[in-house]
Amino acid sequence: MIYYFLLPLAEEYAIFNVVRYTTFRGVLAAILALLVAFVFGPRLLRVLRAGQVGQPVSEYVPNGHLVKEGTPTMGGVLILASSLLAILLLSDLTNTYVLLTISVVMSYGALGAIDDYRKVTEGKNAGVSTRAKLFWQVLIATVAVTLLYVSPGFESTLAVPFFKNFHPDLGLFYIPFAVLVIVGTSNAVNLTDGLDGLAIGPIITTAATFGILSYIAGHAKLASYLLITPVPGASELAIVCAAMATASLGFLWFNTYPAQMFMGDVGSLALGGGLGMIAVISKNELLLFIAGGIFVVETLSVIIQIGSMKLRGKRVFRMAPIHHHFELLGWPEPLIIVRFWIISVLCALATLATLRLR
Repeated sequence: MIYYFLLPLAEEYAIFNVVRYTTFRGVLAAILALLVAFVFGPRLLRVLRAGQVGQPVSEYVPNGHLVKEGTPTMGGVLILASSLLAILLLSDLTNTYVLLTISVVMSYGALGAIDDYRKVTEGKNAGVSTRAKLFWQVLIATVAVTLLYVSPGFESTLAVPFFKNFHPDLGLFYIPFAVLVIVGTSNAVNLTDGLDGLAIGPIITTAATFGILSYIAGHAKLASYLLITPVPGASELAIVCAAMATASLGFLWFNTYPAQMFMGDVGSLALGGGLGMIAVISKNELLLFIAGGIFVVETLSVIIQIGSMKLRGKRVFRMAPIHHHFELLGWPEPLIIVRFWIISVLCALATLATLRLR
């Protein structure tokens, strides 16, 4: 909204020309989202406590988690509200990519909110059934990707890291591939959200990384120089990523160990889906596997554990996802969290390093 108010003034006053720059609006969006999260975080915490919106503890976690029973959940609302406000005020809302990303984030957030609400009201960690949740995730992603696929100028090619001249065209198969990226990322973030602040750290680093990648993809000269598939208009997603990253940072203030409130599915499903959508739009789908390395490892640990139990009747890990395995090995929770954050930063740096290895 502010963007549309200030843009006409740029024609008369040179000082307002800065609003034309995505980088400037991205910085403003980052600052605004962070301030809103800091200001309204304590208020949301009071509301959640007063409403007894407490997190029921799953039976599939180490016994030490029982002390977290009743910790306020649905804190992801703070991230979504803070980032959405900044995006609405400072981004170009005529940009199709921004609208599609917001739609996926809010739709997945609504699904997560319903799931959290059922868990709280029923006092169990069941919520929406896995089958129903997956159905809605796939449906939402399919609609979004189909709209993206039929949008003018969209290319169904796939950029492969380290290979500058290899861009296979998936054609219609791009739709199920992109849906898999979005749904997979959403659920991967959800699986990672098992310790205080564990998931939000990698979300911050991954969002920041894709803010840079989106800006480059939307900048013709930079995309050409770095041999990235150009996506005109994708640079506007840098504002979305900036707001998402700092809103998550503001939430971390309340989610760091020992957590005052949890993100809940309203946050994890939405943020994961949003990151997946941004990766698809910016044509960096495969780089998401590097930038979100923590999410990939967490998901693979669950797949390996289930597969091993069915095929061999034996566990590979003491408990999955893998962060619980380290808990049962005796690692203190803060140690696991910080070490996973460090790995996440390294994954982000490795992703950016691929820009010169083409």
